[in-house]
Amino acid sequence: MTWYSILPPLIAIVVVFWRKEVILALVLALMSSELLLAIHDQSNLLSGTFVGSIERMVSVATSPGNSRILIFSIIIGALLAFIRESGGVAATVNMLLRRGVAKSKRQVGFLTMFTGMAVFIESNMSVLTSGIVARGLFDKFKMSRARLAYIIDSTSAPVCILILLNGWGAYVLGLLSNYELEQSAVSVLWGSVAFNFYAIFALLIVAYTIAFDKVHGPMKEAEQQLQQLDTPLASGPQASKSRFMLVPLATLIISMIGFMFWTGDGVLASGSGSKSVLYATILACSVAYILLLQAKRFNHGELMEIGFKGMGELLPLVSIVLLSLTLGASLKSLGTGVFVASLVGDYLPLYLIVPALFLTGAVMSFTTGTSWGTFAILIPIGVPLIQALGLPPALVVGAILSGGIFGDHCSPISDTTAVSALASGCDLLTHVKTQLPYALVGGVLSLIAFFIASVIML
Repeated sequence: MTWYSILPPLIAIVVVFWRKEVILALVLALMSSELLLAIHDQSNLLSGTFVGSIERMVSVATSPGNSRILIFSIIIGALLAFIRESGGVAATVNMLLRRGVAKSKRQVGFLTMFTGMAVFIESNMSVLTSGIVARGLFDKFKMSRARLAYIIDSTSAPVCILILLNGWGAYVLGLLSNYELEQSAVSVLWGSVAFNFYAIFALLIVAYTIAFDKVHGPMKEAEQQLQQLDTPLASGPQASKSRFMLVPLATLIISMIGFMFWTGDGVLASGSGSKSVLYATILACSVAYILLLQAKRFNHGELMEIGFKGMGELLPLVSIVLLSLTLGASLKSLGTGVFVASLVGDYLPLYLIVPALFLTGAVMSFTTGTSWGTFAILIPIGVPLIQALGLPPALVVGAILSGGIFGDHCSPISDTTAVSALASGCDLLTHVKTQLPYALVGGVLSLIAFFIASVIML
């Protein structure tokens, strides 16, 4: 609990500002943390740093909860690939058009938002599904692709972090489970939903733009510059069926809820998020495989190739997850959070700590392009603040999660930002420029809300 314990997270922050590379930042922060531990233990510095970092990673990876998160992060790639290659997305679009579900701009907008909210299992899955489904519909009603990118991007992560019956919930739960609090980690996580102000404001702002058909700033310019679009709606592979998308997704959602009840002995909030999301993902992936095999769309070898290709696409994310979990464990051993808690408790008024955590999370997430890496660095700092200063656990966790999502929405190097632009067919920089004003409004409102909540609760 000395000043040098804050060096590893500072190194991570400096590196991401300088290089904008989160994996390098996490590796250097981890090695510096292990170096400091080796100095403290008076062990060999070279082996203590190099071998210590590897062994720390091994110990984290062999933890059952962490292993489930890592396996889920890989398997979801296969499920994404099965749904994408099956043609089920295009078939679902055609079905919606035939049934007259999308008759106006508002209906198209809310349909897109609802699709993103329904597919709350994984943020990239959400933007891909809702983006691909809505592209043809947005073209038909002369709505800009920038608007589509904004809707799907500002719906995906907020709904994922609010519903929590997914990998996001399992990941944050794994980080919280490393600490002993008066309430269980599950109770704290569910309680943070009400204080996740940015996620709530982001969804409300999206709903406002759809309900009143209002766009502002650069988004308005993009709408005005929109020219005639004669792009035909992609029909997808011949004989594609909407069930190739809808059945696996329904399996994923329903089975996840069922597994939460099962692992919690009939109590949803007591269920294991990491177990449930892993079991449900494997089951949904198996259902998608069987559907495509029975329909003779692909043979076994082709499906294996598609599945492994999809898993390979998510390996960078899996690497970030593993490094984030490892850094969190190393910082816990170093006592970083405890030292920061004492430092903040001495020099920062209690009612400013939560807003400060929100702003810190926003800056870190913006510079790294990842909210998950931000959670991994800030939760080991925030939880000791709860323990040492008696702060409301749900409020502190809500501020950290909100800050991570806010910065991610503003960041041009975020994977979700890039996937949203890709899924909607919008230029990346155009998407960043048009979404930024809406994200900033939500961020300012959230900062005010955290300040008011801190004053009332403290």
